[in-house]
Amino acid sequence: MEIYLKYFLIGLAIAMPVGAITVEMTKQGLKNGFVHGWAVGLGGMTIDLMLILALYFGFASVLALPYIQIPLWIVGAGFLAYLGYDSIKNADKDITPSNERAQKSFFSTYRNGLFVAVSPGNLVFWISVFGAVLSQSYISSNTGSFVVAASGVMSGILLHDLGLLSIVSVTRKVMSRRMIQWVSVIAGMMLLGFSLYFLYEFVVSIIQLFEK
Repeated sequence: MEIYLKYFLIGLAIAMPVGAITVEMTKQGLKNGFVHGWAVGLGGMTIDLMLILALYFGFASVLALPYIQIPLWIVGAGFLAYLGYDSIKNADKDITPSNERAQKSFFSTYRNGLFVAVSPGNLVFWISVFGAVLSQSYISSNTGSFVVAASGVMSGILLHDLGLLSIVSVTRKVMSRRMIQWVSVIAGMMLLGFSLYFLYEFVVSIIQLFEK
């Protein structure tokens, strides 16, 4: 229980700062409702779970290789640039009134969550947070510690996502279509900003690689 609570708080703290997932989740929640905002969060958590499994089965050293992380910077930049451009271009489209059912497919917003979560930042987080726990998980007296820690972090992220989307759902009911359009434009600009940051990290990583 102590390990679970510790990593639950870590997961909650990590999820709170505004990142690309939060921006996309809020935008979809405002435009298409709770379920579609949740689909984005679920996509992000899917990537998180895959990274946890990769760490558990001993791929931490592989994920830490520059040759693995560097391509992900440019891939992540591309995905975020596309989502940012699409958010601005279609700011006045796909807006579902709060009293109507969204026509947009659940899978399309889930896919957006997957795209946004593809980031070396995620790799660094999981490797650093679970490094010590991973080494303990093979000790007979602590075989479940890794699973408990992973469950705690995922629970923290889940609580953050549900809390955020609950607030978004309430806010959505009092916002006009024009206001939601502007939120979509602002979200698109923020996603483009994250894309530029990923591109910057890609360039820096390439320079550092050649300097070695």
